[in-house]
Amino acid sequence: MKNMKQFLGLTLILVVFVAGSMLMYNSLLGKMDGGLTEDDISQPLPDFTVYDVMGTESHLSDYLGKPIILNFWASWCGPCKSEMPLFQSTYEAYGEEIQFLLVNSTDGKKETVATARQYLMDNGYTFPVLYDTAGDAAITYGIYALPMTLFIDEEGCLLGYVQGPISEELMQKGIALFGE
Repeated sequence: MKNMKQFLGLTLILVVFVAGSMLMYNSLLGKMDGGLTEDDISQPLPDFTVYDVMGTESHLSDYLGKPIILNFWASWCGPCKSEMPLFQSTYEAYGEEIQFLLVNSTDGKKETVATARQYLMDNGYTFPVLYDTAGDAAITYGIYALPMTLFIDEEGCLLGYVQGPISEELMQKGIALFGE
């Protein structure tokens, strides 16, 4: 009888734990896909320095003149990898009208230029990629979690951003900000 009470007690604890975990997961998932945050900054964003695959310096200011979709990602990041096909199809659809800048968070340990390049080649991604080998872009913009996508107008002003993985619906909402 004592063993049966212990078994039922442990089973009840396990059920409560699993139910609580599921509620917490669903709550966090809702926060991760919190939508597009619009942010009409009338001053251009600060510039940053990143590098192309050849090690040549590049800056956000080099790409002004077209609306910009700026994404911070890494090949080890599951949510980043899940959104890459969307970036590829959106790049193929809008690549002439919108400047795509996918900035790889290249720390030299967990992520290197070589591992990022291999991931891109293995998956056939052709969108423009820059490498934040010094962490300048992430520090300048306060990026503390990946992925992060910013929608920037042709003058360099922030229109909106999505923190966490972006969906097709949120991508289209962000692109619509360019027409406003």
